[in-house]
Amino acid sequence: MSEHDDAGVLRGVGLRVTAPRLAVLRTVGTMPHATADDVLTAVSAELPTTSHQAVYGVLNALTGAGLVRRIEPAGSPARFERRTGDNHHHVVCTLCGAVQDVDCAVGHAPCLTPSETHGFAVTTAEVTYWGICEACAAAERDGTDEHDTDQDDTDRQQPAPAHRQQPAPADQRPTHPADHQHPDRGPAARPDPAPAAG
Repeated sequence: MSEHDDAGVLRGVGLRVTAPRLAVLRTVGTMPHATADDVLTAVSAELPTTSHQAVYGVLNALTGAGLVRRIEPAGSPARFERRTGDNHHHVVCTLCGAVQDVDCAVGHAPCLTPSETHGFAVTTAEVTYWGICEACAAAERDGTDEHDTDQDDTDRQQPAPAHRQQPAPADQRPTHPADHQHPDRGPAARPDPAPAAG
């Protein structure tokens, strides 16, 4: 949408048109699933004096007016998107946190029919799928294969050490009784070996 269109959208929901609101609305439209920090970084390039508080205030106003949707995947900061009103779902990468839209499985809200409504008039269903994105899966495959190959090459190139056996612990080594030291008298003298029988 153009800035003129966005101004009309703001007026249509009763919000005053301001530069920060236009910038945030435009940013969320071009950066789906952006965090508040992402939005601040983008908006600050256009409006350098914009503060965290101003961005949060605008995002709350736009969310309250239904122009922006806030999603909160478990373990992730809140994310914002401009796609609203169609009850779509999301898939989230468990490794890098990337988020993508998933259209409603059935096509009509609330997409899922609950087994029990407990008297609620259900209007929407929010589903989050979790998995590993293509980029992370490829990186894992490349990393694993590379590691295995390097290890195999190392095993083939390195000769086996001549002595692999570790020395036995001191308390397990064979000792002569005379090797024991008395605390007061110092080491005991070893007896001379008995003469060989002639």
